Amino acid sequence: MATIKIGDKISNFILKDQKGVEIKLEDFRGKKVLLSFHPLAWTGVCTTQMQSLESNLHSLTELNTVPLGVSVDSTVTKKNWAEAIGIKNVHLLSDFWPHGDVAKQLGLFREKEGIAHRANVILDEEGKVIFIKIYDIPEVPDMKEIIEFLERQQ
Repeated sequence: MATIKIGDKISNFILKDQKGVEIKLEDFRGKKVLLSFHPLAWTGVCTTQMQSLESNLHSLTELNTVPLGVSVDSTVTKKNWAEAIGIKNVHLLSDFWPHGDVAKQLGLFREKEGIAHRANVILDEEGKVIFIKIYDIPEVPDMKEIIEFLERQQ
């Protein structure tokens, strides 16, 4: 599938978070959603990326935005990783089975490696894509850029 683009509406999906709770995309209608895809838990850049979501949670919440970290790791891996890196409030979603299904639906799956691209996708209150950026694997996404974009949407 081709990578999603601005204006595309994202279909509902259900993924479990690090606590085993089913998270439904449709439950966040009326809020913006930041889907922050990362390749794998337990890696330096991914750790920094998810900690950035946690440390900016207050600012994101004030901007009516729910951050969700997404990777192909299992819920058990996500749970252990979240505890190890101090993620207490941000949902880290497991796109484990079917393997990478949500990333594939959005055109953000790297078939050769079996992982998602490192990418940030922002959905508006109706579930339409208003921002998408794919990063090089070793690049930490810039949360300042995300927050400034969201501030301009107010």
